[in-house]
Amino acid sequence: MSLADVKYLPEAPAHDAEIEAINDEAFGPGRFVLAAYKIRESGGHDRSMSFVAVEGDTVIASVRMTRVAAGAGRAMMLGPLAVRPAFKNLGIGRRLVAIALEAAAKAGAPAVMLVGDEPYYGPLGFKRFPRGQITMPRPVDLDRLLHHEIRPGAVARFVGEVCHADMAKVAELAPAAVRAPVNQQVSIDPVIQVAPQQRAS
Repeated sequence: MSLADVKYLPEAPAHDAEIEAINDEAFGPGRFVLAAYKIRESGGHDRSMSFVAVEGDTVIASVRMTRVAAGAGRAMMLGPLAVRPAFKNLGIGRRLVAIALEAAAKAGAPAVMLVGDEPYYGPLGFKRFPRGQITMPRPVDLDRLLHHEIRPGAVARFVGEVCHADMAKVAELAPAAVRAPVNQQVSIDPVIQVAPQQRAS
């Protein structure tokens, strides 16, 4: 196989079955108990920043990105990154990471985090979080919590337990919902304003 035959494409729904097979082959059923998986299942990944590598009509590698939050900080979480065994050690995974980081920067993401091995991801621009700065919803090796800062100061704001960004948004709005008058609805998306209900005349 020539690397010239490999194409890198945005992820599409038609790729889902093959991506699931690749992740199963790479990580097995043990992936369902991992901290990163728990976060992703809370709200799903962002398909607009997720990519596949294909040879012909076959998906041979995949990387996904998920919006996450910790304290006042926001970031994208990279992973899973998986490559079919027959195509490993060819630079395909590293190329997918580079494409995902570029997409995150263009989309205005302040940072990208992941759970992974520093020897692999370090040359791609990732560094360890300071110990104790963030935690995950399930046990994880703290030395494998890595970040790639895009916007200066973004990593310093990323503090506390990491969760899916959708869950953080709900938590932030919950106090407002409690304080709101009975006849006033609170929008889950702060950008969307919900008009108060009108009394019948």
